[in-house]
Amino acid sequence: MSKEKKLDRRQVMKMLAATGIAGFSGFSFASPNKSIGAMVPGVGWVTASNEKCEHDGTPLQFMPKNPPDETPLENELEKYPSCPYCGMNRTKWHHSRHLVQYDDGLVDGTCSIHCLAISLSLNLDRGPKVIYAADFAASAEIKPLVEVEKATYLIGSKLPGTMTAKSKMAFASEDAAKTAQASEGGDLAGFDEALTAAYLGMATDTKGIRARRLERRKKMMEMKNKG
Repeated sequence: MSKEKKLDRRQVMKMLAATGIAGFSGFSFASPNKSIGAMVPGVGWVTASNEKCEHDGTPLQFMPKNPPDETPLENELEKYPSCPYCGMNRTKWHHSRHLVQYDDGLVDGTCSIHCLAISLSLNLDRGPKVIYAADFAASAEIKPLVEVEKATYLIGSKLPGTMTAKSKMAFASEDAAKTAQASEGGDLAGFDEALTAAYLGMATDTKGIRARRLERRKKMMEMKNKG
């Protein structure tokens, strides 16, 4: 097992900022030296440096640090490769990814509508200028984004959910959504209904995420102790 990785403290705090919502189990599960950290997908256990930042303890600590972006769809996955709230790779989860551009030009790229809901909650003083979701029915290697206002969501189908037990997949075509519904079940809905479902399921989903990541952390510790 490699030594614990250390990231820039601001990155760590940004990750930890979402623990109460997104479910980083590491926040409450101490490493061997009792330091605070988080389990970051694709990175491992990341420890905090204990250095205080200027905006700690204020809403500013939760705000994304990216500069304004007036062309968010250009090289989107290169500019926003990982979900800032759970750390998941957005290329791997391209079929459920979302992206929001706020009215001040700030952009948040997430892995799912679950993490989009977190972004919207943490940026209450920003108005969403446009929100995009991946078109699940598209056959392209990387599913293209469509404006959510033009999309039809399939909620609670047998399709696997991302960061949730109750999937909420977007379709550019209502007919495509109905075709998926015929084989996978679920209910057709608009974006507002899908977002509401994401918020209503947040507590249950977060509990499950915490349990899975805690178990993963324990297994990592067992492997490290055996090695």
